[in-house]
Amino acid sequence: MKTNTLIILLFICNLSFARQKPDKADDMAKLISEQFEFAAGQYKVLGKNITPGQTPQSFANGKPVNREIRWWCSGFYAGGLWYIYEQTNDRKIKEEAEKALEVIEPNKTFTGNHDLGFMMYCSFGNAYRLTQKPEYKAVIERSAASLSTRYRPNLKVIQSWDANKYWKCPVIIDNMMNLEMLNWVSDNGGDTKYKEIARAHANTTLKNHFRPDFSSYHVVDYNTETGGINRKATWQGASDCSSWSRGQAWALYGYTLMYRSTKKAAYLKQAKGIAHFILNHPNLPADKIPYWDFDAQGIPFAQRDVSAAAVLASGLLELAQYSGTKEKSEFKLAAETMIRSLSSPQYRSKPGENGGFLLMHSTGAYPLNSEIDVPLIYADYYYLEAMARYKQWYL
Repeated sequence: MKTNTLIILLFICNLSFARQKPDKADDMAKLISEQFEFAAGQYKVLGKNITPGQTPQSFANGKPVNREIRWWCSGFYAGGLWYIYEQTNDRKIKEEAEKALEVIEPNKTFTGNHDLGFMMYCSFGNAYRLTQKPEYKAVIERSAASLSTRYRPNLKVIQSWDANKYWKCPVIIDNMMNLEMLNWVSDNGGDTKYKEIARAHANTTLKNHFRPDFSSYHVVDYNTETGGINRKATWQGASDCSSWSRGQAWALYGYTLMYRSTKKAAYLKQAKGIAHFILNHPNLPADKIPYWDFDAQGIPFAQRDVSAAAVLASGLLELAQYSGTKEKSEFKLAAETMIRSLSSPQYRSKPGENGGFLLMHSTGAYPLNSEIDVPLIYADYYYLEAMARYKQWYL
């Protein structure tokens, strides 16, 4: 009798503990809600550090770093503000987002590089998604027209940078990210040629940028006269043959978004191949925050790149949407680990510190000794996007 009573009591205690233990989904919901509230307060600090007419980029040596609007990162601040407003309904955040759009709107006619998607779709794209203001859509359409001027029909690529002493017609893997704006404009009443350009660029990049293990070169320099390739190299990676971490993240995200718009199986296969290369790489740390290059010297003491993790988390969450049960679970769990790591004291700022930026420990261009172990505006942006996506799709 005593034994039966003891078993019943143990069962009741275990049942009570199970009920008290927080559900994993509830735990993530709480974490995401707290991070967006933190972001709303933090970006009010960041806003006070911006030089009029410029956009925030980083915070280094105790001082804010702002850039002129034609810097490739100029759209991330406005875009991040719209994500924060969407989750918090903070009116002051919305007012700041609207002001940030006014600052960068002249970029819609800029044709100096390939980054119009980063600059104008991350910003005005989010603004239009939330407000449906026709003037915002018009800016996106004009920006797509500007970006399309960099398409080289004989090569079937969008030229990234202008020719210089290093390159003749360089195309970088980052350029995959700017295709989203072209697709969107064609899919929303604009000229179909934009989507055709995006597909052509994605196909050429698929052919020339990747190694058999699904890792990507950073730069492919094309010969405009012969249509051939001058060389495959790097600008921000550890070496020409290394796997620069943020470049791999751009590639994964880029082919995922191309699959979303086209449903072309080859794009999904490529995105999954890249994902497995990254997630199974022996140099990926347990917390899933990559070193700045998977082949960096000095691992495990090499510098991390929080921005690569943020991009990966967001890309993996979408890729999971297009995957079978096993891969969906794998990709979602990896992204969740990244979000949790980024939200921990090891990588996330304390309130009021870090110049108002959300995340610490990004690496911009290690070989150039540029933006090493600092906050970067695009790390914040993709961190916010990843959390918004997790909430939308998995909570």
